[in-house]
Amino acid sequence: MEKNRTTPDFLHIGNRLLEWYKNNARDLPFRQTKDPYKIWICEIVFQQTRINQGLNHYNNFIKRFPDVKTLAEAEENEVLLYWKGLGYYSRAINIHKAAKQIMGDYGGVFPAQYEEILKLKGVGKYTAAAVSSICFGGKIPAVDGNFYRVLSRFFADDFDISHSKAFNYFSELAALIMPENVGDFNQAMMDLGSEICKPKNPLCEQCPVNDDCLAFSLQKISDYPVKTKKVKTEALALTYYFVHKNGKFLIRQRADNFIWKKLFEFPAAIPAEMEAFVTGAKTVTHKLTHKNLSIEIFNVDVASETVWNDFIAENQYLITDIEGSHEKSFPKPLENYIQNSLKD
Repeated sequence: MEKNRTTPDFLHIGNRLLEWYKNNARDLPFRQTKDPYKIWICEIVFQQTRINQGLNHYNNFIKRFPDVKTLAEAEENEVLLYWKGLGYYSRAINIHKAAKQIMGDYGGVFPAQYEEILKLKGVGKYTAAAVSSICFGGKIPAVDGNFYRVLSRFFADDFDISHSKAFNYFSELAALIMPENVGDFNQAMMDLGSEICKPKNPLCEQCPVNDDCLAFSLQKISDYPVKTKKVKTEALALTYYFVHKNGKFLIRQRADNFIWKKLFEFPAAIPAEMEAFVTGAKTVTHKLTHKNLSIEIFNVDVASETVWNDFIAENQYLITDIEGSHEKSFPKPLENYIQNSLKD
């Protein structure tokens, strides 16, 4: 929808946001640095995780992997272990691959140009823009959900944010109010969107630009942003067998071609001779972004040494116990099951 957005006076909005940010910026550890490695890691961590939930994970990850070289040289399973609790483990796999990419293609030096940052595994336009602007003075808005929400309300713009052209459309809108200091502007928009211009119950009276916000003046804040496309949620049923004997149980590592990439899991099937040792079953549910999982877990208390050894030999399962499982990364429902099993 076309609106009168041609006046250069819109630039004062960006400058006012910078002033607000200077006095109200959240005190976060990754804001005390311009190290592109740390900014990159924080942007990936907080893509799918609220800051108050992920801050300790970020700090622990940076403490163990303080630079690109350390991360690149680590074993993938250790990277996954330090990602434990953050979910969306493909992010950890991608940053590990990207670290190796930086070591191999850029001599261990984090690339400074937006186009080069965008080439890194798992890095999209938003992350590349954030790192480029914050660390290297790039002039690209880091458009994400916060930008969509703030800009659509500010201009009372009904452009559908689920549309394939939404990123480019809102990038152009952002450019209208974007001041010279794009790095701080991007962070100001992030803070404004997460702390003030919230998806629900926004704190409009505290907004530093509310007198220029068209949706606020029209009392139509709840009408924006507009999103019509709904992603279909798929129901998925999984079956596992918690095969154990004398406090030990069997696990294997998943492949990287489906959900829970490279995490550890229980056997998904057992032979007929093991069915006699099934002592019960439990069904748990779990939600992923676009999947509702129903997971049936059979408890298999194996009394035969021969059946136990043959099953392991034929399938090359790993043997672990509760203490050893702490050194592995499991999907959350399986981790919960482990912690509630074999306690005696």
